[in-house]
Amino acid sequence: MTWTTTRDLDAFEAAAGTFLRGRPAEHTVLLSVASSLRVIGTDAYGEGAPSFGWWRRDGRSAVEAAFVWTPPRTVLLSPMPDGAAAELVDVLAHEQLAIPGVNAGRATAEAVAAAWQRRHGGTVRTAEHHRLYRLGELTPPAPAPPGVARLATTADRDLLLAWFTAFAAEVGDPPPRDARAVDDRIAHGRCLLWEADGRPVAMAGVTRTLFGMARVAPVYTPPELRGRGYAGAATAAVSRAARDEGVHELLLFTDLANPTSNALYQRLGYRPVEDHLVLEFGRG
Repeated sequence: MTWTTTRDLDAFEAAAGTFLRGRPAEHTVLLSVASSLRVIGTDAYGEGAPSFGWWRRDGRSAVEAAFVWTPPRTVLLSPMPDGAAAELVDVLAHEQLAIPGVNAGRATAEAVAAAWQRRHGGTVRTAEHHRLYRLGELTPPAPAPPGVARLATTADRDLLLAWFTAFAAEVGDPPPRDARAVDDRIAHGRCLLWEADGRPVAMAGVTRTLFGMARVAPVYTPPELRGRGYAGAATAAVSRAARDEGVHELLLFTDLANPTSNALYQRLGYRPVEDHLVLEFGRG
């Protein structure tokens, strides 16, 4: 059994691409992050160089696991066999990659965290508990709130950057490093605004479509405008637009600590797929 690691995105996609593309919903975050690194730049998520890896049972077998790490964030992990989880911790330690934690489906996150504790000691803290949903039959809110959906344009650039930054702060993510991600969303029509009384009151974005899959993110309403149905209307609008453009698997993540958003997305037709954990490691 062996992991191969690299800082070369081309090498990673050549080796692990077939594995990731084979189950795009399971690998939604790894695929979208790798795509953003290629399109926006390898420094899209931080100044530290990204690291990548893939695992085979032997040198000739197919890839069965992969990871993407964009420091300073936690490591993104695909599902993997227990043996791969334990070996990953040893490989990262050998290469002196001091990861701050992991982000993965529950079973994989817990397996890697347990292996990390056996090797390093220290603590493991559950920082976030997410649920992945897949859209079934879209059911827009009825009645819809006042307003209309429209595509964001370059005139909305400053507003979107402010809202992306506010959203990141609310969920505990680092803020956008610059406006490149916002510019990419605008250029490719991947961000909708819900507009009421002539002004934007909520936004809903969608990742680029990869192998028939896309993910709704982020969804944001300023605090003073919440509770009026704007987020649900914006999410329904961006979901319908994605479906109309041929997205077969439309996904989104929710924070299980927020029962309001979980209930909202289920009313719109999103159905649970699996739970994910963000686990942060602390040295003993």
